[in-house]
Amino acid sequence: MQTPAERIPALLDGPPVDVTDPRELLLGYLDWYRDTLIRKLDGLTEAQLRTPVEPLGWSPLGLVRHLGWVERRWMRWGFVAEDVVAYPPDDEAEWRVGADEPVDAVLATYRDEVRRSRALAAGAVDLATPSRTGGRFRTAEQAPALGRILFHLLQEYARHVGHLDIARELIDGTTGE
Repeated sequence: MQTPAERIPALLDGPPVDVTDPRELLLGYLDWYRDTLIRKLDGLTEAQLRTPVEPLGWSPLGLVRHLGWVERRWMRWGFVAEDVVAYPPDDEAEWRVGADEPVDAVLATYRDEVRRSRALAAGAVDLATPSRTGGRFRTAEQAPALGRILFHLLQEYARHVGHLDIARELIDGTTGE
């Protein structure tokens, strides 16, 4: 039988407990949620990954596609004003995965957007670095600092990973971390 101390996890979720730097905390938690998103897909069949979950209306793989677009919009188009397609041709396409699209290709596209976002954040001087203008933000007054963008991404992931918890429970009863 476990003692109460043995039942308590040694570390919190996210970055190690001794991390106190705000930038490291923000980036560490963002990466934790990115990893959690992928971890919550583990064990699903291809059909389960692709099939929209009722009553939610989206598939787990569609959620991954959406978060790839979110990364692109906020970091590439937003933070560095890169000339990229920021939205698919219609709202539903952001969440839709065609039957002819390999699961590995959708995941690779998502991982590439995450890799680019990480590199852009790493290249910034600090969290107060303002976004460039010309992409998502037309004027300096509209352009948020990197910290605000990363915080927005963090809340997107926290919300959507929670949604994926619900979807996963509806699909196969799996719950928790």
